[in-house]
Amino acid sequence: MKEQSQGYMPLSVARLGTLLAGADDSLRWRLVAEFLEEYGWEPAESRARLLEDEPASTGDEHWDVFLAALAEHVAARDGRDGPSWAGSRSLRRFWFPFNGRAARVDAVVHAPAAFRRRGVFVARQELEVA
Repeated sequence: MKEQSQGYMPLSVARLGTLLAGADDSLRWRLVAEFLEEYGWEPAESRARLLEDEPASTGDEHWDVFLAALAEHVAARDGRDGPSWAGSRSLRRFWFPFNGRAARVDAVVHAPAAFRRRGVFVARQELEVA
């Protein structure tokens, strides 16, 4: 029996978490950009399903919290609350993924609220795709 292809499936935040596990930072940022690109092309009414499932741990607390902030951030842009699983994730110490002096200042000033409240300082423009 011939296997049927599922066709295109946009990247969910749960699948993104799986892909981030064990990846180097360069690949992680490319994957985040890919998620944001695919999320942006999805019809607004189907975006929420891309955030529903809680990602398994990436093996790095920083990235686990980043995923929660990312899910809340994109949901808020759509006028929705973030997924319930995201609420409990936060860091005890601030994290600056881009750690140069100018990048840190920019992140403190321009980090979206969903990231700031969790201790992840990444400037809004680092999250903008296309």
